[in-house]
Amino acid sequence: MDITVNGAKTYAYTGGRPFDATKPTVVFIHGVLNDHSVWILQSRYLAHHGFNVLAIDLPGHCRSEGEAPETVEQAADFIAALLDAAGVQRAALVGHSWGSLIALEAAARLQDRVTHLVLVGTASPMKVSPALIESSLNEPEKALKLVNVFSRSTLAAPPSALGPGTWVYGAGMALGRRVLRSNPKVNVFHRGFVACDRYANGEAAVAAIACPVLFLLGEQDQMTHPKAAQSLIHAAKAAGKSVSVVKLPVGHHQMTETPDATLFALRDFLRG
Repeated sequence: MDITVNGAKTYAYTGGRPFDATKPTVVFIHGVLNDHSVWILQSRYLAHHGFNVLAIDLPGHCRSEGEAPETVEQAADFIAALLDAAGVQRAALVGHSWGSLIALEAAARLQDRVTHLVLVGTASPMKVSPALIESSLNEPEKALKLVNVFSRSTLAAPPSALGPGTWVYGAGMALGRRVLRSNPKVNVFHRGFVACDRYANGEAAVAAIACPVLFLLGEQDQMTHPKAAQSLIHAAKAAGKSVSVVKLPVGHHQMTETPDATLFALRDFLRG
């Protein structure tokens, strides 16, 4: 469905169910050069099992209009405006990679309006190599190929959320190209990487949240290595937060490499 946020059309996938702001709501936030579709299994399941789902395209990405966020903080402000525009008082936030930083910053700002926080493939700091940042600007096809290789533990994946026989590398390349070409005014690939690289408020944000947090990490993640999430985990525990950690035997794209395990971890955490 389309929601007007900050004067611009925002697309949110509702999992095939009518939007109902009175239900427990889950907002799914994608990472760099992705869109709402990366959450297809998890969002659809939850929408058919008692939750209201908003799996969004961030501004300036694919079906959403508006200016693509230049910083994590700008994107977090957008999440707050999204909840207001949708008439949602409280929601769980689920973010992957760049989206995990957005969800984290939004949860710190929104306090009691966030019921649960799920950080998938997260890190702090989430530094991006200068070579990859440069390539994303000047040689995006080259950078996209690198990201699609490094994001997965195998290019010959077993049956997954995309269905048996899916060429995961080709599917990832096709999605990245589509997202990049959806915005002819801004290179959202480069802008997203720079936003990740510059965000420095992770530990302070996780200490400030007012909800339980789940870290969903890939043991073979080469984009955001699980060790890079330890500072966030320690900061959350030191601040007395309710912390859960689930590690999966895959790379950076947990939602399609281990779709069922990712779903069950989300489901059990949100119901708890």
